[in-house]
Amino acid sequence: MKARILVVDDDKSSRMVLEQFLRTDGFETSAAGSAEEALELVSRESFDVCISDLRMPGMDGIELLRRLTELAPETLVIIVTAHGVMESSIAALRAGAADYILKPILAEDILNKVRRLVEHRSRAQEVRALRRLVAAVRPEMRMVGESAALRRIDGLVARVADTGSTVLITGESGTGKELVADAIHRASPRAHEPFVPVNCAAISESLLESELFGHVRGAFTGAVAGKEGLLQTAGAGTLFLDEVGDMALPVQAKLLRTLENREIQPLGSVRRTTLEARIVAATNKNLEEEIAEGRFRDDLYYRLAVVEIEVPPLRRRREDIPPLIDHFVERHNRELRRTFNGISNAALHMMMGYDWKGNVRELENVIERAMIVSEGPRIEVEDLPEAIRMSAPIDPEELWDLRRASHRFELSHINGALEHCAGDKKKAARLLGMSLSSLYRKLESELPSEASASTSGRSSQKLDPSPSLLETPKDPPMR
Repeated sequence: MKARILVVDDDKSSRMVLEQFLRTDGFETSAAGSAEEALELVSRESFDVCISDLRMPGMDGIELLRRLTELAPETLVIIVTAHGVMESSIAALRAGAADYILKPILAEDILNKVRRLVEHRSRAQEVRALRRLVAAVRPEMRMVGESAALRRIDGLVARVADTGSTVLITGESGTGKELVADAIHRASPRAHEPFVPVNCAAISESLLESELFGHVRGAFTGAVAGKEGLLQTAGAGTLFLDEVGDMALPVQAKLLRTLENREIQPLGSVRRTTLEARIVAATNKNLEEEIAEGRFRDDLYYRLAVVEIEVPPLRRRREDIPPLIDHFVERHNRELRRTFNGISNAALHMMMGYDWKGNVRELENVIERAMIVSEGPRIEVEDLPEAIRMSAPIDPEELWDLRRASHRFELSHINGALEHCAGDKKKAARLLGMSLSSLYRKLESELPSEASASTSGRSSQKLDPSPSLLETPKDPPMR
């Protein structure tokens, strides 16, 4: 199907000349003498590209661009501006134009731009279709949750996917950093190319260099044949360097040269090939601390962290726990051929109060284990590991008490704020929107039912939902 182009210009001769250029190259064209007429056409028909003059009587090209963004967001817009008026060109790009062209218009110039945009639009449509297909075929390779933190990550993934920039994903082990890398790849124009993950911590220094860059025959003892490196294997796809913080310094230096020159040099070879792959890296280490200790190169860090995405630990996004449990129960129902219908309220509350040092990975392991040892039809308290049951000694009958549930959530939320602020109570109080004295009162408060119990002569026991609630975390939070 031929691409359809809309030409908008109040000058009739200019419209006719531009339409002739485009038709000669095989495009279908329509023309409008004003922005208002163009909007009328777009409301009835769809166009791949709109080429609009900037200055026209009535509505100008920038305002037309803004209206088209709302009316037909998939239509790409080229703004035609007077030669030498760069301010207008910059304004057009900031308003959302896909490109601009200066007068006088050269036929080959405008045709090249239109061809490129039509190809980009077609590829973007293919990528969207592929994403829908991948989501259907690989439901396990998606981020699950409802927290604000996860929504922020989704937004960053969407913005960075179409670029070729390197991305550094940080977070504790088990938080799902590879899922974020995979999401970036699947949302990008590279989605039909390979996604190649490599765990830098699991491979020795000498072997990692060979794995990444490849080698020629005889490059080292035992190299009886040449081998293509993963940087080449990834082609125009994505190479995911997991645990890049564990990479040895000599390999870091070679990776830096590769990223700077966009060239790959296999071990023992003088020939270089062009690096086409996009690099996405991840680490559970604080690279700024590693740099200070001399274990990581600062220049490589800045090269990798063009865009940095932090994946918070599960204890800082507890609202993601219920949907994650549902997701894992559904997955393991398929894999284990079981028919579990979820988790009991008592077991869920215990899991909500647990700290999950192993994050999402630990949560999945707990769900899988529970589904193996339980007879069903749902996961109960007795199916959970002893560590979880002992960490949350709550009477299941009291879980339905609304005041107690609200109190537990409040303390859990405060605990998250304290961890986010590295134990600084003043900073946490500001973050929570309360005075420091109110924060201390909250931390020392009792459960509603326990407070009433103490007044009737029974001994009271303060809620301790987390052993670290009143302590400064030993480890600094991830950046």
